[in-house]
Amino acid sequence: MFSEKLLLRLKHSSGLTVLTGAGISAESGVPTFRGKDGLWENRKVEELATINAFQKDPVQFWKFYNWRRNLLKDVKPNLGHYALVDLERIYPEFHLITQNVDGLHTTAGNKNVIELHGNIMRDKCSECGYLNTEINLELKEPPKCTKCDKLTRPDVVLFGENLNNSDLSKAQESSATCELFISIGTSSLVEPAASLPLSAKGNGAYLVEINPEDTPLTQFVDEQLKGKSSKILTQIVMILDRMR
Repeated sequence: MFSEKLLLRLKHSSGLTVLTGAGISAESGVPTFRGKDGLWENRKVEELATINAFQKDPVQFWKFYNWRRNLLKDVKPNLGHYALVDLERIYPEFHLITQNVDGLHTTAGNKNVIELHGNIMRDKCSECGYLNTEINLELKEPPKCTKCDKLTRPDVVLFGENLNNSDLSKAQESSATCELFISIGTSSLVEPAASLPLSAKGNGAYLVEINPEDTPLTQFVDEQLKGKSSKILTQIVMILDRMR
């Protein structure tokens, strides 16, 4: 299944950077919010997950996000998530960049995680940015910040907002300096994340894509592994444990 070149890279690389998208979480049952999953009360997610929606109707905004949180509260990491924990154990220089906001990577046990789009299971003050990890799914409207008394919101990047500069810089640096880069379950359409694999390849990394379908990235990769990430990542870990 794996080429000899990839096996050699897996064995000898010290630096691995991984980028994950909705595909890995979909195997745990997390909705992708695309297509038929992209509606809530007959409204598009893109209309609700905006700063304007929060400012115009914070109660409706909060209701939508608590609905999403309730969908996620009982979701568990899958074998793909746990395989990435093993890869972090194996590689001295390991960086996990995710576009997902479900927090499943940290729940599984990964330590070095860059959450480009935030984490839906945290609250953030809309004014001072104070973070609160003890969310209350029973609240019917946004709570007030305990520091400045302004409204809080989920700690996610909304449509039209910029990514956190520090997180983006870390993601760009880890992509540009790794020896091996694996893109997992991402559509490769959303920038700036979509450019990270190309940055890695341009700086000499061996670029691998794990996805059931072709994406815009496919034509640029050194190796395409087509299938479910849980199965493929588990196989990679098993091979590495035998080789190292």
